[in-house]
Amino acid sequence: MTDPRIRKLADLLVNFSIKAQKGEKVLIQDNNLELDFVKAIVEAVHDAGALPFVALRDRSLDRALYRRASPEQMELQARFEADRMREMDCYIGFTSLRNQSAWSDMPADQLDLYNRTISKKVHMEVRLPDTRWVVLRYPSPAFAQLASMSEEAFEDWYFEVCTMDYAKMSRAMDPLVELMARTDDVHILGPGTDLSFSIKGLPPIKCDGSMNIPDGEVYTAPVRDSVNGVISYNAPAEHENFVYEGIRFEFKRGKIIGASSNDNERINRILDIDEGARYVGEFALGLNPHINRVMKESLFDEKIAGSLHFTPGNSYDDCFNGNRSSLHWDLVLVQTPEWGGGEIWFDGVLVRKDGLFTLPELEGLNPGSLT
Repeated sequence: MTDPRIRKLADLLVNFSIKAQKGEKVLIQDNNLELDFVKAIVEAVHDAGALPFVALRDRSLDRALYRRASPEQMELQARFEADRMREMDCYIGFTSLRNQSAWSDMPADQLDLYNRTISKKVHMEVRLPDTRWVVLRYPSPAFAQLASMSEEAFEDWYFEVCTMDYAKMSRAMDPLVELMARTDDVHILGPGTDLSFSIKGLPPIKCDGSMNIPDGEVYTAPVRDSVNGVISYNAPAEHENFVYEGIRFEFKRGKIIGASSNDNERINRILDIDEGARYVGEFALGLNPHINRVMKESLFDEKIAGSLHFTPGNSYDDCFNGNRSSLHWDLVLVQTPEWGGGEIWFDGVLVRKDGLFTLPELEGLNPGSLT
């Protein structure tokens, strides 16, 4: 018998996140084979009167496929997957972590080729703008180990986080959305961070369970050329099977002119993948009260209550600042006291200090009000 928590999560994805309607086509993409969860989503799609389609993937198989693939093969694969995606109205994609280092020996030029073809042409150019989509991770022993938790404790925590009352969170986000919509100048301060930029004219977007699970952020984007100063991220960040720590960027007129980390050569190679990778496509505030630990998994870390992420690379179409890139790398700065604290100012007014909102109309977003 299927765990009722799995059925509840599947129902949330289909009926709240993508809001599947009768006759709509829904692509369910499973990375690393969690068949009970796929079946639960298929049943929920059928119950909604929509049409489920399934793509089963395996990370180790993909490694074998792409490690020696020619540019022509990658282009053909991208075209095949993009054509399928264009037929879809909705997309649900999830990964069950088996081995975070599954692609660790993928040649750098093959990773770049994959990002420029399949990732960019299927997901950046088709899925993001043309479907209602939601992505998530699924609990596994490897994921529990990454969180330094037992499998049982991690599953309990996971389902609590992922099936929280997103409607309540959504209502509490409204005053922040209204404030950001009328904000021009943003100033971020903290240990190793003194960053200024404008968000004028760029709409704030609520992430309240409709695109990510777990969710809990409000994002916008900086005016592309307005970013100046330095930011020092304190959350480790995994990318292409390497964990980066101590990432620091220096900006001048929007562009990253200096980048350092625990591997300067690697991080600069990432930022040199294309012109847009050295500009920022997203600025967001993390708001999920149940997420209070760094897990080296961006879908969770970027939602940490009291955090922000400032993302080099591609800008989303619903808040487009003109930046296009095959990169979209959500890098997280946690500003709670145990992580060194910090401040966020909007138009000269202190909005958040040490991870807690200071304005009365935003106090409903502080963890004690949402749990």
